[in-house]
Amino acid sequence: MTIRHEGLAVDWFGYATLRLESPTATVYLDPGRYGVLTGDWEPDTPGVGHPTPVDYDAKDGDVVCITHDHHYDSDAVRRVAGDDATVVAFEAVDADAIDRDVDPLDDLPYEVERVAYGDSLTVAGVEVTATAAYNDPDGPHTRDDGTPYHPEGFGCGFHLDVDGTGVFWPGDSDALDSHRAVDCSLFCPPIGGSFTMDRHEAAVLAAGVEPDLVLPIHYNTFHALETDSGAFAADVASRGVPVVLDES
Repeated sequence: MTIRHEGLAVDWFGYATLRLESPTATVYLDPGRYGVLTGDWEPDTPGVGHPTPVDYDAKDGDVVCITHDHHYDSDAVRRVAGDDATVVAFEAVDADAIDRDVDPLDDLPYEVERVAYGDSLTVAGVEVTATAAYNDPDGPHTRDDGTPYHPEGFGCGFHLDVDGTGVFWPGDSDALDSHRAVDCSLFCPPIGGSFTMDRHEAAVLAAGVEPDLVLPIHYNTFHALETDSGAFAADVASRGVPVVLDES
């Protein structure tokens, strides 16, 4: 189901894969992983709310953004990137540190731009800004030994200005104080919990950000990310914030 918002056509393919199309540019965020773009994904729980996987090979992206190693899939980048695409990746993305068969970013046949927290650049008319994304080591989203799944400096989120519409994907992150200062019209938080903010934390953050629309992503792809998206939507709506779900 395509979501229409302020001149954008928005599609959630599953996991963290988001497509944004405007009259002038097409942007992908964190494409791939777990078969959401190859048609191979199957839910751990039958009937869970999640987009149906597709064998997707559009090669129409002008900008492809990668937040961190867990979401880097070089095959998926090739499926979505156009011939003249630019890949914008957080500076710490490192194929050698990934325990999957992925190509180094510099081996991809596209221009690659590395970004750090706070960096901004304009690509194909789209202003891209890297935002902080991490798990608080004293918070709930840590391993048994207390180390965060996503330590500070491991990954980022992205704020995009696409034809004047602000879109914010916080990445794999806790709800951070700095997120509340991000000005966006479309807010796409992760709500699966376990490794990121959960639906309760994301709903509180959505009320603080005050976007024109909330579209949650990064949930129900596997057991650890399963959540009640309907309850999230009701929670956000009760706070006076418009919300929509993109599920098959």
